[in-house]
Amino acid sequence: MPGPHRGNARLYPATRRLHGARIEPIVQSSAGSVPRLSVVIVARNEERNLPRCLASVCGWTDEIIVALNGTTDGSEAVARGAAAAVHHLPWRGYRDTKNDALGLARNNWVLALDADEEVSPELRREITAFLAGGDRTHFSGVRFPRKVWFIDRWITHGDWYPDLSLRLFRRDRARWGGDAIVHEKIECDGPVATVRGDLHHYSFPDVAAHLAKITPFADLFVRQQREKGGGFGATAAVTRPLWRFFRAYVLRRGFLDGFPGLYIAVATSFGVFVRHTRLFESERVRAPETGK
Repeated sequence: MPGPHRGNARLYPATRRLHGARIEPIVQSSAGSVPRLSVVIVARNEERNLPRCLASVCGWTDEIIVALNGTTDGSEAVARGAAAAVHHLPWRGYRDTKNDALGLARNNWVLALDADEEVSPELRREITAFLAGGDRTHFSGVRFPRKVWFIDRWITHGDWYPDLSLRLFRRDRARWGGDAIVHEKIECDGPVATVRGDLHHYSFPDVAAHLAKITPFADLFVRQQREKGGGFGATAAVTRPLWRFFRAYVLRRGFLDGFPGLYIAVATSFGVFVRHTRLFESERVRAPETGK
């Protein structure tokens, strides 16, 4: 990642490291006017999460857009209660639906959020400072760590942290890219700054919610592999789950998150194993043989 342009500006905040990810200081300058910021949220049946998400961006952003798809709960009323602009979009997959929502924003600088995320006070300060700094013109986007609340604590190690996410960007230089089925990500044309404020993520209210995600993601994995022409491999089915556990629990120090850290490493490994097993099944499923 290119280093920031320094000039005669003042630096903020102090540089630090997050498990090997270097957090660069951003340069603040008084030059230029502060750009207007749009928040874009794509949601479906998120009545429970939306109030927290919306509260974290109300009052300091210039536009909030909530793009709903197939929603049957009270999400629309919650969004309108927060003075957000509500739009209903057809579901075209994660990547394409998010690009459709992005096209609704009026401002060039956009903060893209999921309904189960929340901008922390520290991240809010760093975003507003970045946008007020004249050197923002040297960057096309900003990434920051995403921190998950799980069971009884914030998870700060393992595969779940820092999970650096590029969510603040210039709309004329960035789009949602990646796989059309799953694992969408922002693809940015130009240098990206990194700040240390956390984006809070409340993705799993309990263990049952986490377990419920394993099968749908396994099905998406199978679909993805089929479209890419990939097939089942016994070696990958055995070694990849083992590697994911070792990486999460040992190399990335998941053990420092206590028992939740152990669960995450084991569940992640199991999830990978289920994906490869589903792929095996999809290639070999057949009607049972009749008895003789």
